[in-house]
Order: sequence, then C-alpha cells, then structure tokens
Amino acid sequence: MGAAAGHGWSEKIERGLRKRSVTIAGHRTSISLEPEFWAALEGVAARRRCSLARLIGEIDRSRAGRSLSSSLRVYLLAQATRAREEV
Repeated sequence: MGAAAGHGWSEKIERGLRKRSVTIAGHRTSISLEPEFWAALEGVAARRRCSLARLIGEIDRSRAGRSLSSSLRVYLLAQATRAREEV
C-alpha cells in the first residue's frame, strides 16, 4: 500500500491546513494553506513592509487559471528558487 493510501502522507498534510479569511479587492475569501506556507507569506510581507492581504492581492491579480492557494504556493516556490540562485 502506497504512502498516499490509508494513513499516509497526504492525510497528514490535509489535516495540517489552516484556513484564513482575507479581503481581496473588496471581497472576502477564505484560503487554506499549510502553516509553513502561511509563515513564509508573512515573512515575505514583512520583508516587503506590506500587509499580508496586500501581498495576497498582488499574487491573486497575477495568477493565471490556478486556484489562489496553488498560486500562493507557486509564488513562494519561485521566491525560494530566486533566493537560492542569488547566493
């Protein structure tokens, strides 16, 4: 039986999701992400000296057909990749 079946990895991640409500362009929406992604977004927002809602709004405006949660994860992956390349 694979890790994703039964008591595997995917169930642990799903249980770890944290839902938050944010207002984007005047509309309230809920976003579910793992705590690690929330922490990473908060770190980016702090470094940019902007609110978390503003950062999420910017990412939302640039997403192309992806869900907002997926777009946030991809954005953070791109940030991490860029930071690694700069070292």
